Amino acid sequence: IMSGCGSESELNIPLKSVEVEVQVKGHVATVTSTLQYVNEEELPVEALFVFPLPAEAALCHFSAKIANQEVVAKVQEKQKARDEYDDAISSGQQAFLLEESDASPDIFRLAVGNLPPKESAAVTLIYVIELAVQPDDGLRFCLPAVLNPRYAPNTNNVPKVKSVPACKVPYTLTLSVHIISPIPVSRVESSCSLEPLTYLNTAHTQAKVSLSPGHKFDRDVEMLLYYQDAHQPTAIVEAGVPNGSLMGDSVVMLSLYPEFPPEVANTFGNRGEFIFLMDQSGSMGGSSIRSARETLLLLLKSLPLGCYFNIYGFGSDFKYFFYKSVKYTQQTMEEAMKKVEAMQADMGGTEILKPLQHIYSQNNLPDHPKQVFVFTDGGVFNTKEILDLVRTHSRSSRCFTFGIGQGASTALITGMAKEGRGIAQFITSNDRLQLKVMQSLSFALQPAVVDISVKWTLPEGMSVTTLSPPLNVLFQGQRALLYAQLTGESSEDSEGSVTVHYGLAEQPMTSQLSFCLKPSGDTGLGIHRLAACSLIRSLEMEQREKKDESLRVKVVELSVQVGVSSTFTAFLAVHKGSGKPVKGPLVRRTVPVAQACGMFNCFIIKNFRTLNSHFSGAISSRVAVPASPKHIFMSVPPSQKDPYLELISYQKAAGFWDLETRLLDLLGKAEKNLDKQMPAQVDSAVWATVLALIWLHGFRADKREEWKFIALKATSWIHSQKVQLQNPIYSVNELKCCQMSIHVNSSALSPNVCPNIEDNQN
Repeated sequence: IMSGCGSESELNIPLKSVEVEVQVKGHVATVTSTLQYVNEEELPVEALFVFPLPAEAALCHFSAKIANQEVVAKVQEKQKARDEYDDAISSGQQAFLLEESDASPDIFRLAVGNLPPKESAAVTLIYVIELAVQPDDGLRFCLPAVLNPRYAPNTNNVPKVKSVPACKVPYTLTLSVHIISPIPVSRVESSCSLEPLTYLNTAHTQAKVSLSPGHKFDRDVEMLLYYQDAHQPTAIVEAGVPNGSLMGDSVVMLSLYPEFPPEVANTFGNRGEFIFLMDQSGSMGGSSIRSARETLLLLLKSLPLGCYFNIYGFGSDFKYFFYKSVKYTQQTMEEAMKKVEAMQADMGGTEILKPLQHIYSQNNLPDHPKQVFVFTDGGVFNTKEILDLVRTHSRSSRCFTFGIGQGASTALITGMAKEGRGIAQFITSNDRLQLKVMQSLSFALQPAVVDISVKWTLPEGMSVTTLSPPLNVLFQGQRALLYAQLTGESSEDSEGSVTVHYGLAEQPMTSQLSFCLKPSGDTGLGIHRLAACSLIRSLEMEQREKKDESLRVKVVELSVQVGVSSTFTAFLAVHKGSGKPVKGPLVRRTVPVAQACGMFNCFIIKNFRTLNSHFSGAISSRVAVPASPKHIFMSVPPSQKDPYLELISYQKAAGFWDLETRLLDLLGKAEKNLDKQMPAQVDSAVWATVLALIWLHGFRADKREEWKFIALKATSWIHSQKVQLQNPIYSVNELKCCQMSIHVNSSALSPNVCPNIEDNQN
């Protein structure tokens, strides 16, 4: 992969602008990108552009407009399309070829051939994509604008990429988003500068937003869309168009949100083998590796007693903390923490396959399902090999992935999580890695869902063919998507239903959704194309596993029929030019793509609040709260280590804190003063743990999601101590801390809830 501008002048780059229009309908986005090319040279030009697209996108249209004449591309078998492209430009015709990389499904190559001198061409590509639901119910849309160097274990089938610093990208980008939803749009957030959100009706069900002018290509364009009450099951039935293929029948897209019983959803046991695979390549330097160390600290403190764990670092090679996973104890936790503190971004490239092979080669521990957490800022060109490996072990292991910074490979991050029955998270802009990791840990700690089956109920005369892969994972409140082809006739008011049966915590469970079979309004066949793309990806995976040529043929036939690209096909458009054969080679110009400068380009880790921060409503009205928390804990001199992380680092594996000098110094009180406030009957560790919880609630309430498992362990430990005082006035103790009284009812401390300083759960 080339860096810098190379020998070609920016003036010789024929791509001048990229205009993107996005239409969002519910959970589906249709993205139309128009690329304006101008040949300002004296000779015919062939322009080559290698760029990223979301791996889960269904690329369904490609066309070119030259001199007010439009030519629409057709999907063909890839090698055939390449040959016809070469023949066309050799004979003096203009040709346009768009194909997915053989190496990775999120990299595409666009060739604009034989563009005459002083002429222009507008190339349009359209894709449809599902918007991923985030843990906070936001819908994530991302337009990739950064393509970082990718690790290639070999150079076969690796596209040649020209990348330049973001500031030297010679073309411009404009983007507008039109949102149409059956429920009101509440807001849109982005790491990029946006024009104000404009509502197009009084019901707020239609809105527009656009990217502010002058995007610097220093980051992917990421937007989070929030609907009111979006956490609802939905079904969209889309009518087909008669053509004798999948596109001729109706297709339904179901979004299911399973809800587990509270007594099950809030139960986090002590089982599991947790493997943390951390990228330590050179691009993870600076704030990135520092954030990674902080994240591992939180993870180590959040694990339940009795589980097993190990930590791997990888770059060009890999290393592990323990020869095999060890039981989580105070000793192993402290040993791991010392090694975490020494971690640096000094391991070279991004060879992720070998450590994964080592992890999966280890024997599975009985009654401790393997949970693999993968952190990386980059991408690779052996993505498919990695996905095949993860899928092979998906019955015994789950995989949770985290793409860090700008340009992280969507094919790698989303693909590993999908094949590994986990959740993918992207950490960009000012997102906190720690928060998203804790969100994924909460999913990993949920009881495993087993024996998932789906039953369809349709009117007589109708049948259903599932187009998406079988459901193999369900998480509390997280969306599960199903695509299906509906054949046969039904009345407009008839209904169908789907019931998902599964086992959870040794209990049989069901989740059901009924839906109207009447097709929705004009949806532009987007649902059909997403369903076809889902089926194509499944067949591609099966073909790689079985090496079955008949499956390859089936993928090509399906791709051509539905007009959706695949790894075995390409889009080709040919427009007659002068008709004169080209003498000698064309002038070839490689269009550069932006490369982020460092892993966390423009990535800002939010500053932690200081000890003088005000309480943010964490304490209930039952507690007398002083005007400032300094009446509880005096301010401490600033130190190099964040007091929040320092406090967490002092917690023991069992969940308690010792009443030691360093803790007292951090809390800002002299030891003798705290001794005076501690009831005689209370153990010093109980007192220290209560104080630590008060500090977290008072000074880091905004990060509650990060430390909820840490507080859960502390609460459970206090509960296990069965604190009893002789004071008959209270069922348990009244602890007085300076100017505020806190009622601590240890018998009410449930190990299955996150502690709140209210309702006697202090």
